This record gives sequence, C-alpha cells and structure tokens, in this order.
Amino acid sequence: MNTHLSKKFDSELDAIRAHLTRMGGLVEEQIRAAITVYAEQDPELIETIISRDDRVDEMEILIDDACTHIVARRQPTAIDLRMVMGVGKVVTDLERIGDEAKKIAKATRHILERGINQDMTRVVEIGHLGGKVVSMLHDVLDAFVRLDVSSAAAVVRQDREIDAHFRSIVRNLITYMMEDPRTISTALEVLSISKSIERIGDHCKNIAKDVIYIANGRDVRHIGLDALEREINTPPITPG
Repeated sequence: MNTHLSKKFDSELDAIRAHLTRMGGLVEEQIRAAITVYAEQDPELIETIISRDDRVDEMEILIDDACTHIVARRQPTAIDLRMVMGVGKVVTDLERIGDEAKKIAKATRHILERGINQDMTRVVEIGHLGGKVVSMLHDVLDAFVRLDVSSAAAVVRQDREIDAHFRSIVRNLITYMMEDPRTISTALEVLSISKSIERIGDHCKNIAKDVIYIANGRDVRHIGLDALEREINTPPITPG
C-alpha cells in the first residue's frame, strides 16, 4: 500500500472508530437515563429513551456499512483487519445494550401504570446495579479507544460482581412474591429490569474480550477468567 492509500485508509479507520465512540456515548446516555427513569418515575423520559433507540439502530447500520466498504476497498491485514472485525462485533453489542435500555424504560412504564411499590424498589437496589454497569460500559469503551487489555480484563472481572448482585435481587424478589402475592406482577417487571441490567454487563464483557482480540490477536471469547488473565500477559501475535 503506497503512502497516499495508507493515509486514506488510516483516515477511514479513524472515522469508523469515531463513529463507534459516538455510538458508545449515546448508548451510555441511554443506560443512565433508563436507570434514572426507574428511580425518579419520569414518564416523559421513558418516551425519550424509547424514541432515541432508533438513533442507536441507525448508527449500527452506518458503522456496519463503513466496515464492509473498508474491507472491500482496502483489504486490511493483521491488527487493521482485527480492528475492523472487532468494531463489527462491538457495534452489535452496543446495539443490544441500547435494546436493553429500551426494555428497562418499557418495564418501568408498566410499573408506573400499576403503582410502584416503594419498599420493593429500595430492597432490590436497581440503582446500585445500574450504576455498576454504566461504569463498566464507560470503562470498556475507554479500553477500546486505548486498546488497553488490562482495563478490558478488569471489566471481565467486574461482570462476576454484576452476576452475584443480580442473584441477590432475584432472592429478594422471590421473598416479596411469597410474602405478598399481590406484588407478583410488579416484582416480575422489576425482575425483567434487573435481568436487562445483568445482560448489559454481559455485553460489556463481550466488548472487553473483543478489545483483547484486537490488541493481542487471540480469540478469548470462550475461555475462563483465569485463562484470560494469563492471555493478557502473553505477547501479541505478530504477522509472520
């Protein structure tokens, strides 16, 4: 690739990364808003979250098209190819995180229509769990920008905390439903919200593993945490 084409390729790749960063920022705003709407019971914000999901979907299509065109035109190799492939995977997870934010908003609307149980919402601590996944997404997007495998591995570790917290919420909700069957409908909506937040944590974990793949050239999607910790300390694969 000559110098002119190389610079143009770098410019196109930078544009894709910039689009992904903007999409990540929008999705992060969606999650924050979804957690806020549950805590503050703001019907107008619910509709804003739902309508804004279309923008997330549009950005997914835009970035996917850009990735397809850059592969067809430039035929990237090594880390450049991994970057383009990795972006395609990250975009999918971001779009699904956006979907979960919309689900949280809709479930909150159902709760408001029934009349929210304040005791239940205090015990299940949705806000605390939501704050953790917002932090995870922020950290993993930062890790992507810097291709920081150590920070990416830290996000994978955090997902264990999210899973443990989710299991605690499930136990509390079961207790409420057993003690007062009248809370079942609302408890199931709260469970749905909690599950959406837990899934957001899973998507952040997926993105973290994509960061490690881009940086090191090794697919770590299906290995455990201990093996992943060893992997990030292994020198990256370089083209032969």
